[in-house]
Amino acid sequence: MYHGGIYNSLIILFLLIISGCAGIKKEGELVWPLPPDEPRIIYVGTISTSRDVEKESFGKTLKTAVLGGEVVEGLVKPYGVHADKDGRIYVADTGWGKVLIFDNVAHKFVILGIDGNGILTKPAGVTTDSKGNIYVTDTIQNRVVVYDKDAKFLYGIGKKGELEQPVGIALNEKLDRLYVVDTKLHKVIMFNTKGDKLFEIGQRGTKEGEFNFPTNTYIDKEGKLYIMDTMNFRVQIFDAEGKFIKKFGEVGTSFGQLSKPKGIGVDSEGHIYVVDSAFNNIQIFDQDGRLLLFFSNMGNKRGELWLPAGMYIDENDKIYVADQYNKRINIYQYMGERYKVQQQQKAVKN
Repeated sequence: MYHGGIYNSLIILFLLIISGCAGIKKEGELVWPLPPDEPRIIYVGTISTSRDVEKESFGKTLKTAVLGGEVVEGLVKPYGVHADKDGRIYVADTGWGKVLIFDNVAHKFVILGIDGNGILTKPAGVTTDSKGNIYVTDTIQNRVVVYDKDAKFLYGIGKKGELEQPVGIALNEKLDRLYVVDTKLHKVIMFNTKGDKLFEIGQRGTKEGEFNFPTNTYIDKEGKLYIMDTMNFRVQIFDAEGKFIKKFGEVGTSFGQLSKPKGIGVDSEGHIYVVDSAFNNIQIFDQDGRLLLFFSNMGNKRGELWLPAGMYIDENDKIYVADQYNKRINIYQYMGERYKVQQQQKAVKN
């Protein structure tokens, strides 16, 4: 029995070693729209547990194979998601009550907000700056918690009464402005990165510049601010100073209408992406609010969504969507001009 156990453990060890390296789990090609139309969105893969990023070492694999007891930590109820320029993926997980960091470069998995002054209760939004500082909204503590690049607590933002249920967050680093969407106050509050309140926009209502339980936000490359005005079933767009520009959207179940809109993002070509947790898909609009394309559907297979929430689009037009019920982050790629140029450059190098 003893020798057989060692033999079986070594077989497991061998299989684990040859099974591939850590990273985003990639599968076969899945695109939208379907052929013969030119593909515009391609499914890249998912990320869900510490195993997806932690580099497998011989010692760790041997210990797991022989002794067992590997601890695999994963997403429970992801809501907000962000990716920095170095490929780290930050997930505000309301089930964990923490932010989980998936570092594909350093092959590390970090849990943010465990204890001390930087403890988190119910994080909803997360973003970073060029120095690697991390900004997290906590909907229970009614504050923004700031950490450095090493996950060390720095300070909190939001004096008593300034925030009541902060959810979405976005940073305009050029202007040193942190935009925080407060769902309960029906407002967007602007701070500088030191935590000083600058100004706010909105109140509860249905007119231009008013909100009804807004949730998420995104800043495009021009500095325009996009607010998901969730219970008004619309997107509102403002300039960096908070001046209203335009709005689009209406409640309904037809193409281009909104039912439970949550996440929002904008790609490098100005297309506006809206996650709808009722439709379990992402709709893509132009700047005038015209529907261009929608992708995904309800399910737990590759590329599918089940109660999706927040989203983020990085500088390379990679799309990250919090797939809540499936406990994962789905990753897609917009195959626009930037992507085509990058693919051509890769082909030349190879």
